[in-house]
Amino acid sequence: MTGFVIVLALFLIVAILIALFRLHILVEVIRGKKDERSGTSNKVNGGLMLTFIILGFILLFWYSIKEFHNYKLPVASEHGVTTDNLFWWTMGITGVVFIITQILLFWFPFKYQYSEKRKALFYPENNKLEIVWTLVPAVALTGLVLYGLIVWNNVMKPTPKDAEVIEVMGYQFAWKVRYPGKDKQLGKYNYQLIDAVNAFGLDFQDRASFDDFSPRELHLPKGRPVEIKIRARDVLHSFFLPHFRVKMDAVPGMPTRFTFVPTKSTADMRKETGNPDFNYELACAELCGRGHFAMRLIVVVDEPEEYDKWYAEQESWLSKNPDYLSKVPSDLKELALAKSNIK
Repeated sequence: MTGFVIVLALFLIVAILIALFRLHILVEVIRGKKDERSGTSNKVNGGLMLTFIILGFILLFWYSIKEFHNYKLPVASEHGVTTDNLFWWTMGITGVVFIITQILLFWFPFKYQYSEKRKALFYPENNKLEIVWTLVPAVALTGLVLYGLIVWNNVMKPTPKDAEVIEVMGYQFAWKVRYPGKDKQLGKYNYQLIDAVNAFGLDFQDRASFDDFSPRELHLPKGRPVEIKIRARDVLHSFFLPHFRVKMDAVPGMPTRFTFVPTKSTADMRKETGNPDFNYELACAELCGRGHFAMRLIVVVDEPEEYDKWYAEQESWLSKNPDYLSKVPSDLKELALAKSNIK
């Protein structure tokens, strides 16, 4: 592949030098210092244009067919199938237009290269042509926009009441995850309470925060709707799960959300890909600083029974940090001890 890039670069350099030489000749003609208006270089340039487009399309189709399996990651969510369909429809329509326009773009210089025996036709306007090349793209783009709007509305529809609610917070340069505990209610947070230990800024004035827990991995249940509540603690990040076709910005001061249904467990995907070491990954898709490259988190999709078992075994954040019990109002300490399982 490196050799091909080098050859292509050399070819482009030669083409640029030839174009500069031709430009110099034309400048001399304009200045009246050269009588010859067209030589063999005109035919050579026309032939090179035609050769370039033919070789370019041969390489395009060869590489696309050869590497097609790498273009499309396996889909592991319900909405991902619809999203992929929208993408390929868009690629198909715009791809056909691209091929047609590029063929015309390179064929015309060859077909209509300068000749002293031929005069250019002055063609001031054609209303029918103007209408056609305005309406056709307008109709095509309107169809794609409406299709995209339908897909977007389906993806961003209200979250089902039985959805698993999980909070994911991005900060330089990592992700932290918070689950609501047995009461299935995430506790409130306050950015003014953030410190070296309480990274989320959990507010222990709210009893719902007593049993919240924060694991090192993001676990998701297969076949159940999941609502991800996304926020950023410092700069702009982007929550990206490529196999689930989930991408949403994490914006400081403006919480965002995304709801989806995982359809393949980690074990399913390892079997499908033939890779026993495969893991889903949460990545940051927004350049957020020097450590952006390391902003990753392992994602595990469990079978429903495995997820419930894992969920029940988790220890609350408060039980791992009992010193913060002093932040709990005195009248709620007994409840905090019970919900957080502090011994």
